[in-house]
Amino acid sequence: MTERIISELKSIEEKERVTVLLAVESGSRAWGFDSPDSDYDVRFIYVRRPIDYLMLDRPRDVLEYPINDLLDINGWDFDKALRLLHNSNPTLYEWFDSRIIYHEDEGFKESMAGLLKQYFSRKKCIGHYLHMARNNSKDFLGGREIRIKKYFYVLRSLLAAKWIIQKNEPAPILFEELVDYGLDDGLKPIVRDLLETKRGNPEIKTIGRISHLNDYIDSLTEEISAFMDNLDDRPDPGWDSLNDRFQQELGFVPILANYANRSIKG
Repeated sequence: MTERIISELKSIEEKERVTVLLAVESGSRAWGFDSPDSDYDVRFIYVRRPIDYLMLDRPRDVLEYPINDLLDINGWDFDKALRLLHNSNPTLYEWFDSRIIYHEDEGFKESMAGLLKQYFSRKKCIGHYLHMARNNSKDFLGGREIRIKKYFYVLRSLLAAKWIIQKNEPAPILFEELVDYGLDDGLKPIVRDLLETKRGNPEIKTIGRISHLNDYIDSLTEEISAFMDNLDDRPDPGWDSLNDRFQQELGFVPILANYANRSIKG
């Protein structure tokens, strides 16, 4: 499957006239709780030709393609990724932490490491995960029969928020790492059994409601909500570093330097 994904990425580069800077697995395979029939969620960051960013009718800043039973692939323009980084978008942090990498432009992740650290906001990331946990819990955990992956969606979000609260750093993408660090010891055997069940069954596999797991989810949600009520955000780091990185990627630096030297004659 990796060869097919790489082939698809090369085709996208040729068709769209872009350069893929980073392509990774996202979703259940990257999180570590995929089922035998899980699809491949491929996400990538790309950059266009410099001239494309100077057009009045600029192309969209996303590339999206029809989803089939096996492959879900789409990407963000580098300028969109940087704007989202300004807002400390947790999804972007997850892409950079993915252990399944299909392509990386030489040195790209290393060149972004400082920016990822500079623009990390504990409050924004916790808020994102708390919002996801609340929505998924409300929509999917109220019945008698619950899909295993819905439990994992909620737990993963809450444990990621807990990690950020306690460590003040982006949460790792691997679900088991979050479980090992943050889940109550009494619940770890239950969740590990669910992981084994999930990995050996279709995506639609359901189980009976686990009341004490739901109670833990409700309790942790309230605990994180209370923490958020008293959390201040970090100062806005501004746009200069992101603008510099974007201009560097496009090769605009010498052009801008030459433009700055122009002056009215006379």
